[in-house]
Amino acid sequence: MRLPLAMLEVFNAIAQNGSLRGAANALGIKPSTVSHQLKSLEEQLGTALFVRTTRSVTLTDAGRALQSGAGAAFDLLGQAVEDAREHGSSARGSLRLTLPEFVFHTFLADLLPGFQAKYPEIQLELSLSDAIVDIVSEGLHAGFRSGGLVAQDMIALRISDPQPLTVLGSKTYLDQHGRPEQPEDLLDHACIHYRFQTSGQLAPWVFQVDGDQVEIDVKGGLILNTLPSLLELMEQGMGLVLTFRNYALMQCDMTKVERLLEDYLTPIAPIYLFYPREYKDLQPLRLFIDHIKAHRRLSA
Repeated sequence: MRLPLAMLEVFNAIAQNGSLRGAANALGIKPSTVSHQLKSLEEQLGTALFVRTTRSVTLTDAGRALQSGAGAAFDLLGQAVEDAREHGSSARGSLRLTLPEFVFHTFLADLLPGFQAKYPEIQLELSLSDAIVDIVSEGLHAGFRSGGLVAQDMIALRISDPQPLTVLGSKTYLDQHGRPEQPEDLLDHACIHYRFQTSGQLAPWVFQVDGDQVEIDVKGGLILNTLPSLLELMEQGMGLVLTFRNYALMQCDMTKVERLLEDYLTPIAPIYLFYPREYKDLQPLRLFIDHIKAHRRLSA
C-alpha cells in the first residue's frame, strides 16, 4: 500500500496544533481541505483518529499510536529537507572534483590554502587522474579538462590560455646524444612515450613544419601513463619527452634540463572547469568558482 503522505501530513499538523483550523493555518491550506483529508485517512485506516468536540480535538488510542510513529517520521523528513536545502545553498558540505595532476600543480595548488581558510566547513575532495571521468556516474560535482575533451552537455568555464608544449631532455642525455635541431632529428633519439589512460593510445608527437602539421614516429623503449613519472625518467637521462611547458617549468630542475623545438610546437586547447547544469546553483561550487575567478581569468 502506498503511504498517504499528504493525509499523514495533515494528521500530524492537527495533532501538533490541537485543532483543524490550527493545522490549516500551519499548512497554508483551507480548513475544509484539512477536514476532507482527515476524513479520507480515517476511512482508509478504518478507524477514528480524533475525538472532535466543539471545544477540542483529542487523539483516540489509534490516533496516539499513529502519532507516536508519524510525528517522529515527519520530524526526520523535515530535518532531511533542511539538510538538503542547506547543503546546496550554504558555505558548507562537500565538493568533489576530478582533474589531471598537471592541472592541480599548474592552476590549483596555490589557490587551495586561501579557499580552505575562507570556507573551513566545505570539504574539498580532489581525484587526480589523467583519465577522462564521467563525473555524474562517479558522484563528482565538477572536473577540469582540456577544451576538446569536455562533453557538450556540461557548463564549461575557461581557466587558462592555450597550453604551450615543449620537448625536454636532461643535459646529461643531450651532452651524450646531441641536441635535435628540427623535428625529424628526433628519429635519432630515445623518446619516452605517454599513453592516454582512457583511450589507451600513445600521445602523438606533432609539430608545425613549414605551415603543415607533421607527426614524427618517435622511437623509445619506455611508455608511461602519468606525467610525473615521465618527467622523472627524463631527468634521469632516459630520453626526451613531449609535455606541457608550464607544468615542466614548475616540476623540473631547469638547471639540469633543456627545452627544445618549441618553435615547431603549437599550443593545445585551454583548460576548462566543467560541471552539470544541475549543479549551477550548488553553493560550494559557486564559491569555489568565485575563488578561482579572483585569481584566474575564467570565461564561457
